[in-house]
Amino acid sequence: MKMNEKIRVLLVDDHTLFRSGIKSLLQRTEDFEVVDEAGDGLEGIKRARSLKPDVVLLDLHMPGVSGLEAVKVIAEEIPDVHVLMLTVSEDAQDLMDALRAGASGYLLKNIETDTLVDAIRRAARGESVVSPQMTSKLIQGVREQPRQAQPAFDRDKFSPRERDILECLALGESNKEIARKLDLAESTVKIHVQNIFKKLNMTSRVQVALYAVEHGFGNRPAV
Repeated sequence: MKMNEKIRVLLVDDHTLFRSGIKSLLQRTEDFEVVDEAGDGLEGIKRARSLKPDVVLLDLHMPGVSGLEAVKVIAEEIPDVHVLMLTVSEDAQDLMDALRAGASGYLLKNIETDTLVDAIRRAARGESVVSPQMTSKLIQGVREQPRQAQPAFDRDKFSPRERDILECLALGESNKEIARKLDLAESTVKIHVQNIFKKLNMTSRVQVALYAVEHGFGNRPAV
């Protein structure tokens, strides 16, 4: 997304009244444009393919093609489209499944208006967003998984600086926070993060953070 361009948003939810409310909210915010809406996952996939919005707000549990199935397709076929799950589910497994499928974030529908608007803006910039109520469940869920279920960490795949940044990503830190902690330019951090994405063949910052936590990062300070 270029500077000064509106953030193009696609709404996918099976509740018409909820979509109408979100659409009305976003249309009152001058830097958003709701490009379309869909009532199920299949239509959401089709419209994401044709419209290529900046952000998709996607419900998790819908009849027919679910939000989880839809995010898998969108993340694989259109990786430049950022998907934010917007759901009532506070289930830790739903959270983990959605993020692993490629969602850029996971928000609860009881979110405050200002927080939702900020989350969409952050997602459009390529950042990851998880509702505060779910963050502890995310970390707990990852740490409780059997370590043997994860592939061995290939230390040589990453440079020492990239390993430092994996530590920070496991703690959920932003590029600005990482730059401050490691005394680097924010643009340099961004390059390192993109290199990590390529090496892991991942498209979401949350996916990388999950990978880092699963392989023991986030337990010690970066050096």
